[in-house]
Amino acid sequence: MSIQSVVVVGGTRGLGLAVAQAFRSSGARVVTVARGASDVTGDATDETLADKVLTEHRPDLLVITAGAVPPMHPLTEHTWESFSANWHSDVRIAYTWLRSALRVPLRPGSRVVVFGSAAELHGSPLSGGYAGAKATVRLITRYAAAEGANLGLTMTTVLPVITPGTTIGDTAISSYGPRPGPTPSALAASVVSLVAGDFITDAYVADPEGRLQPLVR
Repeated sequence: MSIQSVVVVGGTRGLGLAVAQAFRSSGARVVTVARGASDVTGDATDETLADKVLTEHRPDLLVITAGAVPPMHPLTEHTWESFSANWHSDVRIAYTWLRSALRVPLRPGSRVVVFGSAAELHGSPLSGGYAGAKATVRLITRYAAAEGANLGLTMTTVLPVITPGTTIGDTAISSYGPRPGPTPSALAASVVSLVAGDFITDAYVADPEGRLQPLVR
């Protein structure tokens, strides 16, 4: 599929920035949404903002990468506020933009890629509710994909492993130690390739080289 127009939510740092740059290099028109230094400045949890951006730009591809850096503590040192941080950011952002994609709606044939995390498969004991929040992001995406099929929309989730060179990846490495992981640009290139073909499953897991493999459950 040829992608002409892309909206990247959280496209000014980390994997979101790499994805935005990769699609710009492929010739697509890319609009980034973030709190600062972006094409559209705002809070990604704002439902009105999501509706406005998708109504105005009607992208062929929506990529949702935004989320919070999880506080890293043993369970005994977490508060409920720190433990639940990613539920109030990552889950809400996925809910907000997926709901908007269905309500606006995006044009038939449009695609949505939501970034989760391989932490949901392996656990992340120092990051509070992060792994559970990412599992819920994948579930929400599956729910939206089922509704979106009636509108001609296709949606999938990408689950990266720890990715050095990103804020979340470097935070995890500082707590767990060095881990093999892809560069942001390698993973972004895989996302470009993924979108060019057909989504054959509802989730893909990135390996340490950034290649995307269908999630087998």
